[in-house]
Amino acid sequence: MPAETNTSAALRIVDVPSVVSLKDFAEILQVPAADIQRKLMSLGVLASLNQKLSPEVVTKLAKGFGCQVKITANVAAPVVAAPVPVVKPTVTHKTRVKGAGGPLGRPPVVTILGHVDHGKTTLLDAIRHAKVVDSEFGGITQHIGAYQVDVADPDHPGQKRKITFLDTPGHEAFTAMRARGAQVTDIAVVVVAADDGIMPQTVEAINHAHNAGVPIVVALNKMDTEGANPDRVLVQLTEHDVMPEKYGGNVQTVEISALKKQGLDELLATILLVSDLEVEPKADPEAPAQGVVVEAKIDRGRGVVATVLIEQGTLRAGDAIVAGTAYGRVRAMLNDRGQKVERATPATPVEILGLNSPPAAGDRLEVAKNEKEARQRAEAVFSEMRETRLGASQRETLDDLYKTLREGEVKQLNVILKTDVQGSAEAIRESLTKIDHPEVKVNFIDVGVGPIGDSDITRAAATDALVVGFNVKADSATQKLAETEHVTIRDYKIIYDLIDDVKLAMAELLDPIFAESELGHVEVRMTFKLPGARGIVAGSYVTDGKVVRGSSIRAKRGGKLVFEGKIETLRRIKDDAREVAAGYECGIVVPGYTPEVGDILDVYEIVRTVRTI
Repeated sequence: MPAETNTSAALRIVDVPSVVSLKDFAEILQVPAADIQRKLMSLGVLASLNQKLSPEVVTKLAKGFGCQVKITANVAAPVVAAPVPVVKPTVTHKTRVKGAGGPLGRPPVVTILGHVDHGKTTLLDAIRHAKVVDSEFGGITQHIGAYQVDVADPDHPGQKRKITFLDTPGHEAFTAMRARGAQVTDIAVVVVAADDGIMPQTVEAINHAHNAGVPIVVALNKMDTEGANPDRVLVQLTEHDVMPEKYGGNVQTVEISALKKQGLDELLATILLVSDLEVEPKADPEAPAQGVVVEAKIDRGRGVVATVLIEQGTLRAGDAIVAGTAYGRVRAMLNDRGQKVERATPATPVEILGLNSPPAAGDRLEVAKNEKEARQRAEAVFSEMRETRLGASQRETLDDLYKTLREGEVKQLNVILKTDVQGSAEAIRESLTKIDHPEVKVNFIDVGVGPIGDSDITRAAATDALVVGFNVKADSATQKLAETEHVTIRDYKIIYDLIDDVKLAMAELLDPIFAESELGHVEVRMTFKLPGARGIVAGSYVTDGKVVRGSSIRAKRGGKLVFEGKIETLRRIKDDAREVAAGYECGIVVPGYTPEVGDILDVYEIVRTVRTI
């Protein structure tokens, strides 16, 4: 470390060679290199760790870190060592000796994350060679899917390796689903449109990956567009604790065009590289089979269908299984291409038929000795969940009681939610629960998977609930029952509309706001009583604004309030009038009010405002 001399209480003097790299300069100043890179970025300069800095730049930077530099030409410039080539470890695909156990290499599980319209699904489509975007309503992916693809092995020409992809939705309403996807993955591919840059959901995706502790690969998409600016995106990434390799960090970035299928081979090779160097995913195919439920739904022809990602062991057709509160036997297994398979090894996504009810997305799937044991374990989970809910309900009762006493009664919009798949139900429920308002909230009477049935209508009628369907509908018989029971059914295909309409329904429960709107002022100049008039007539002059029949008044005498009421009769000369403008005389009758000359009437009306959420 070069010698330092303190000549000022404010600045310390450091010796810096006339030619110095950013990395060595950071060591001299004893500050992180990333801080210097950010400082340079604020000046519009992008620099790598090995980039040489001029004396002018060094002097300017040092002042920002409380230092004064002394350029020493006689000090040898630090030699920047040539970068050591990274040697990828050769991944050997071992053949298990019969009867042997222990972990072996498995395919990496990759999650595609990013903003809603930055090309996540298009990228996955380009990799899988299958169209999935066109069939989605609203242009977004509604459900999590799991797919496995074969990729050329860069280390072994002619051989293939597998990568498992989890496709997570981009809409903010599916935050919980995206977070779950990041937690079961080995690598997160964050897709960023090179012409759009970092967006709120991009930051959300980065945070999910950081929280899950998985490495990130950034796919700079839409490089074929006119406004593509990858350097700007790289700078934005550094602001969110993602340091690209180009700037001396460890995050791999790949420029691609998913639409034109450009850069995909490089992206897949980068995923394998990161997997080999940073993850080295392993699993024991001989261990008891375990997995995680990615999605679950009820199919009219096949019954309960659960998409499961196997994590350990090998799941086989005929195995007794339990997943949360669901249990059964693997009646059939299908891979992501719809082909029937007899076994599923680690990191393989499969659809499983045979469960008695849809498990929740994120539930762990395990193999049991037989169906009896599977049922007992599922019932134990159900009992534990029920006790937990009851305990939480009892704890919340006292808290809610005190809160209600302090804030007044909170109104509830009762909702029965039915969806086509479990993941959607969970995500929508969380989104609606997050609608925060002190006077009204959503109360879920029931949340389920499957079509809207008669039992839903019956419960809705008993609880005055709104029936909401997402990608499901009621048949004609159920709709007729709903009309008879005066139950409202609303079905949706786009989640934005569902959330907006529920907010409107909640707003209808809110008490409207009544506010005063000043109309004008009136001066009483004479009083008299007319035959048949109910009260004394105030012969008045409208000094400003206007006076309207039916509006309210405050009568002030000598500056003091003497009466409040509502105008019953308003006359202009001898005719009834609806309103009288400023500068005109009129006769006013307010029941119960005895006017006197000199009284000032403040005229106003009460305006009713419908509230929104």
